[in-house]
Amino acid sequence: MDFFSVHADGNPFLLLIGLALFPRITMLFVGGPFGIIAWLGWAFIPHFTVAFLATKVYWITNPELCIAAWVFALIGTSTESTGLKSKIYRQ
Repeated sequence: MDFFSVHADGNPFLLLIGLALFPRITMLFVGGPFGIIAWLGWAFIPHFTVAFLATKVYWITNPELCIAAWVFALIGTSTESTGLKSKIYRQ
């Protein structure tokens, strides 16, 4: 099950950009396997939730995308926390 064959009906690159830049909004509209753990991940660590779900489903067929998802998860989470800290310090 390849990512690009599963999401061939829409624009898979737009979906990837949305998941990298706006994970909460994209996961909300795209949907997915949302149990209680996924909702907690969506609320608190959305980048890691996207990376975990991508790795769980697509590691065998698209390991490059999974590695990129983890890189974006680390970058996105650190950028959000840095932005939050600077906003708190300014106030």
